[in-house]
Amino acid sequence: MSENFGGSTAINSLNFTTYDDADTGLKTRRGQPVWNESSVDELVEGQRYSTWPSIEKGCRGPQPYPSWLIEDAAAMDTELGILKTGKEGDVFLIERATESRSTLLAAKRYRGQEHLQFSRSQAYSEGRSARRSRDNRAVKNNSSYGREVAALQWASAEWTYLRRCHEAGIPVPYPVQIDGTEILMEFIADPENSRAAAPRLQQISRNDPRLPALWDQLADAMEKFVILGIAHGDLSAYNLLVAGERLVVIDVPQCVDLAGNVQGLDFLHRDCVNMCDWFTAKGLPRDAEALFTSLLASMFA
Repeated sequence: MSENFGGSTAINSLNFTTYDDADTGLKTRRGQPVWNESSVDELVEGQRYSTWPSIEKGCRGPQPYPSWLIEDAAAMDTELGILKTGKEGDVFLIERATESRSTLLAAKRYRGQEHLQFSRSQAYSEGRSARRSRDNRAVKNNSSYGREVAALQWASAEWTYLRRCHEAGIPVPYPVQIDGTEILMEFIADPENSRAAAPRLQQISRNDPRLPALWDQLADAMEKFVILGIAHGDLSAYNLLVAGERLVVIDVPQCVDLAGNVQGLDFLHRDCVNMCDWFTAKGLPRDAEALFTSLLASMFA
């Protein structure tokens, strides 16, 4: 029996070919929908029905829903490959398709019991707590159960911050849905190749003509963060995507409360130093202390 996302049976099926994609660097299974209403076929490995209809409305992204979002109950989700591996989880490329259209999504899946590196989260998560004291003790003791609770907490935190940032006009991927420890969000594509991820800011070359505009977008995003009362907390050229002329902030689960976390302003200052140092090294000098002072003024305005 083939493995699949949901372990269910499909009325319609997809056929796939497997190959190395030179454009994206992913080993992928790609296919076009082959809808067969008269047969019942088992879902192939890496395929499931869309989970959109089964999740609670509160676990869906903010309205109005974007036009590219597929809400159809008969849609199929197909895993195409892995985009990124990280300490807390991995990000996969998902195609959600119906008979008539398809869209690409990024699926971030947090790890559970087998994951041993959540300890770094404590400085960021100061002020956060689970509802049950037992859960708080388990997370603190790093037990197997505690790591499961931590994974759920971090997925929930990222979902919450993505929604808040999106609604505040901060350029983050649109949060599509959360289901346990899996978050589906907008796939930020390279404008020159819709099936390839947008490059990270880190990949931009020195003296790139887009740097001044990208800096302006970054400074605006950082100001909107502090107006919300939070700092990204781990801002770097690796956590920013460049989709043509557009800058997009990613990886927000560790956002810190500037009022509730005693290290909040330290994290904000570190974000300023990291980004100003990077832009300065790329030929666009920027002053971290001036940026920090400006953000503080916006925070207390």
